[in-house]
Amino acid sequence: MPDRRPATLPPGPADERRYVSPMPKTGHVALAGVPNVGKSSLLNRLVGEHLAIVSPKPQATRLPVVGLRTEGDTQFVFHDLPGLLEPRYMMQSRMRQAALDQLARSHAIVYLHPAPAGVAPPFESLAGLEGPPRAPVLTVYTKADLVPAAARAALGPDALLVSAETGEGIPTLLARLAVLLPEGEFEFDPEDIGTQPLRFFVVEYLREAAFEVLEDELPYAFTAEVEEFREHSSPVYIRVTLLVERESQKGMIIGQGGRTIKAIGSHARTRLEALLGKPVYLDCWVKVLPNWRRNAASLSRLGFPEDAPAS
Repeated sequence: MPDRRPATLPPGPADERRYVSPMPKTGHVALAGVPNVGKSSLLNRLVGEHLAIVSPKPQATRLPVVGLRTEGDTQFVFHDLPGLLEPRYMMQSRMRQAALDQLARSHAIVYLHPAPAGVAPPFESLAGLEGPPRAPVLTVYTKADLVPAAARAALGPDALLVSAETGEGIPTLLARLAVLLPEGEFEFDPEDIGTQPLRFFVVEYLREAAFEVLEDELPYAFTAEVEEFREHSSPVYIRVTLLVERESQKGMIIGQGGRTIKAIGSHARTRLEALLGKPVYLDCWVKVLPNWRRNAASLSRLGFPEDAPAS
């Protein structure tokens, strides 16, 4: 990952005085909730970089995205989890398993619920857990910019509201999380903003482009694989295979005169160039991988955890 500090996080004495402890603090924080509650938008706001893909369509996040924020003597390792839902097929089962695995490993859980929807139900019932998770759960209401004062009051006097759009509530959220994290040396370089390889983000940005460009169900049958990555060439050369489930979908990805695949590539290339800080040549090809969302071998090949129950 690029080793630059989040644009929204200028270091300074005020930041360093915020969380005072005998030792540095570092911990893993899960951003959890049902699909489309604003987890990815919040992660991007917290790290000051467009790491996680954002779409108005639900279930855009398939695998956890990890973002870092180091502020003073505290390092937050945020995990943007797939939405907690009742799985209907194998990929969704593995998405849920990835989320549950990270919940079990986290030091704190931020339970996100949209403020316009009213008071949040108990986290364990929403997540389908048999009992409360091991880590403390902090309920946070998202989309605060969409809620009038009267609706805010109905959430209770102690409700924590945040807005990824305006930044409202972010300092309070960080302050409440900081006291929940254990003391310990930083796990990552304070200048880093993420932990995952660049190949991961190539696929994520292509998927984001698919949600932006394609209609209806096709984005859900779409994924990508990086075949070649020449990071030190100029421009950076990336060859990818765009994967769909049926032959009829292949033509839809390419589009008339190649217009659709060009639009997908252009969207993803813009994101990658902003992340890398250098020009990118994105070479896209299309291939059919039959029924990959319901095939155990294909899902394992594409990076989904292998220990999920079959569906």
